[in-house]
Amino acid sequence: MVKRDETRKVGAYEAKTYLPSLLDDVAAGQTITITKHGVPVATLSPIRANAETARVAAAELKKFRRDHRLSGIAVRELIEEGRQR
Repeated sequence: MVKRDETRKVGAYEAKTYLPSLLDDVAAGQTITITKHGVPVATLSPIRANAETARVAAAELKKFRRDHRLSGIAVRELIEEGRQR
């Protein structure tokens, strides 16, 4: 068994033959490098984003907007200025 943080290497033929099993391993957190003739060509890795990550990012953006206000200029003016360039 390969440790969770360790990258496992499999050949292209094995990857093709056992893809469903490899995807189960990736869903469990493992990263798999696919090789062709011993040369790495692709990596299967788990998607790290989730709903909580999105909520945290949205909260950080709202906080940034509260702390960084535009004073004396409207967003519409900035848009128009950008179009003129």
